[in-house]
Amino acid sequence: MALSIMQVGKESLGEYSEVPIAFEVKSVLRTERARGGLGGLTLTEAPVDQPYVKDYDDSPEGGPLRWTEKFDLSNWGIFIGYDGASPVCGATVAFDTPGVHMLAGRSDLAVLWDIRVLPGMRRSGIGAKIFARAADWARGRGAARMKIETQNINVPACRFYLSQGCRLGEINLHAYANDPAVAHETMLVWYLDLR
Repeated sequence: MALSIMQVGKESLGEYSEVPIAFEVKSVLRTERARGGLGGLTLTEAPVDQPYVKDYDDSPEGGPLRWTEKFDLSNWGIFIGYDGASPVCGATVAFDTPGVHMLAGRSDLAVLWDIRVLPGMRRSGIGAKIFARAADWARGRGAARMKIETQNINVPACRFYLSQGCRLGEINLHAYANDPAVAHETMLVWYLDLR
């Protein structure tokens, strides 16, 4: 396969969203507190009783087609990876955008807002290529770090980010407490140093 990665505009979000982001949850990273948390936190992988499919595009926030309703995408890098004319992967980086709480008002931080690979092509190396393109784009904007949010139910993503040189920087056990559908999930925030 000859992967070509193109930077696109918001008018291509329909094509971008053709690449599914859904994945099967087979295991989770359980968080254990030593001495009530004073002894640190340990993440231990454990199988789930009943595997299920998680699709971030089906969340109340919606997928890529709803981003323009909530955010000004003029400082975002949107990338689609093609095999011939077919989209097989995508990545989006948010940068210097008011209203994106993950940016914390910082101009030296970028957020990997979304990354997706066609299910039949996962673990083929194309995720690493589009991730590298997204990191290069953020670096080119002067970002010192790229921040990435995932959850303890997305073990493959955690392994992927670790393999790309990211380091786990935050564990928030209560980040989703107000949403009963995902209250059982733990927020994991990864960081990639860009300098």
